[in-house]
Amino acid sequence: MKLFSFRIWLFAGLTFLSLNLLAQEANVKRIDKYLSDAQVAWNVPGMAVAIVKDGEVILSKGYGTKEIGKTEKVDENTLFAIASNTKAFIASSLAVLAGEGKINWDDKVQKYLPRFAMYDSYVSSHITIRDLLCHRAGLGTFSGDVIWYKSERSAAEVVEKIQYIPQAYDFRSGYGYSNVMFITAGEVIKAATGKSWSDYVKETFFKPLGMERSITSTNDLDSKGNFAIPHKPTPKEVQAIDWVNWDNMGAAGGIISSVDDMSKWMILQLNSGILKSDTIIKPDYQNIMWTPHNNYVVSVNSKKQQPGRHFNAYGLAWGLQDYYGNMIVTHSGGYDGMYSRVMMIPDIDLGIVILTNTMEGITTPLCYYILNAFINKEAKDWSAEALESARKDHDHEEEIAKRRAVKVENTKPTHSLSAYTGTYYDSFYGEIKVYEQDNQLRIDFEKAPLLSATLKHWHYDTWEIIWDDEQAWFDFGTVQFELDNNLNVSGLQFDVPNYDIFFEELNMKKKVD
Repeated sequence: MKLFSFRIWLFAGLTFLSLNLLAQEANVKRIDKYLSDAQVAWNVPGMAVAIVKDGEVILSKGYGTKEIGKTEKVDENTLFAIASNTKAFIASSLAVLAGEGKINWDDKVQKYLPRFAMYDSYVSSHITIRDLLCHRAGLGTFSGDVIWYKSERSAAEVVEKIQYIPQAYDFRSGYGYSNVMFITAGEVIKAATGKSWSDYVKETFFKPLGMERSITSTNDLDSKGNFAIPHKPTPKEVQAIDWVNWDNMGAAGGIISSVDDMSKWMILQLNSGILKSDTIIKPDYQNIMWTPHNNYVVSVNSKKQQPGRHFNAYGLAWGLQDYYGNMIVTHSGGYDGMYSRVMMIPDIDLGIVILTNTMEGITTPLCYYILNAFINKEAKDWSAEALESARKDHDHEEEIAKRRAVKVENTKPTHSLSAYTGTYYDSFYGEIKVYEQDNQLRIDFEKAPLLSATLKHWHYDTWEIIWDDEQAWFDFGTVQFELDNNLNVSGLQFDVPNYDIFFEELNMKKKVD
């Protein structure tokens, strides 16, 4: 009788397991089709998606092509810029070092970088490694990015300029997403280990995890092969643009990877930093990265779009939130012509990574669609809703239209071209040169040849910036030549509408011979 009962129990258990696996397989098939349809609907040239569940990869696939108008397909090994998803590798590196006793989360930054300085002497001497990783240093979101963007400055040279970035809120009393703080964290790794952050990440994570395709510089793209081309969506078309080297800010966003490799990274994170029988990140230190360090508001609109969400927080290089009682661990990444997102739900051992080769907000709604499929919530068309909203959002275009509308026609500059030429300087940035060439004004940014431009008269003493190269984050822009009380040209002020690279932070004054 006992044997008979055991057989019934075993049969029932195996039947349940088989049905569960069949349900998951059907779930993945639905998700696969949804992803394929969304890629077409959003006009995303190419993307790759991977899902890990219970320590296994259940989907790893490419959709679309590496370049618009071309036929070469994206696959699970195609390389994309993961951009700010790099930050978790930096925090995890510091977690490993903390677990080994080589650093402490609350060590002062100046212990490793004695010359490090910020807007205030107290902050300069008290800011810690922990502060660098949770966006509470007192700097505004993206403030200072203009210093490193398309610049040939080294990371160390960028860090030297941080002291000139203005304070936006009280130290540890607000939230301002800061790339320059993570650049600094990369320099801390170098000071603590004698190795660049790049070498340390390769040695500590890429090699043991088998992330054989992942690289830390665009310089290695050709040797690896199978990489996507970045794209910039415009109101008229989606156009391919060049890869941009981000080596100087690599610790904040320089890793280039594939969904196959990123699957291995997510499995490590979801397993509390343990790889099989090897502990790479001690669980206690990995847990600290997923502990809220900085809270910020969930907007009313977000609550409507995502019912079941009540708080937003930032741990150490990870965004944290609740969702129907589950904790979500997530981060996005934005690179010139590529967006990405990683989303993990530790409660159900689920991880999602989406890499795209365009600048469209497709990754978040797709992650929520996948998440909801696994927690049986809100089977709605997340992609369609987000796409409709995205197509209505023309704030950037409206800002440019406003500027064009107030242009005063038929005006002339107050001086001859030669009066505007010269070298302009700002401690925050360095030098900018304006010179004449072929009866036109030209402008060059110090150590940033990819920002060179021709100046076309706009109105009065304001000139439109006609960039030599296609720019991902901005198009239209103007620069105004300031005059002193004696009508001498004395400075430059920029107006380049965009959400990331703030030229208006520059306050250039003309050098006097």
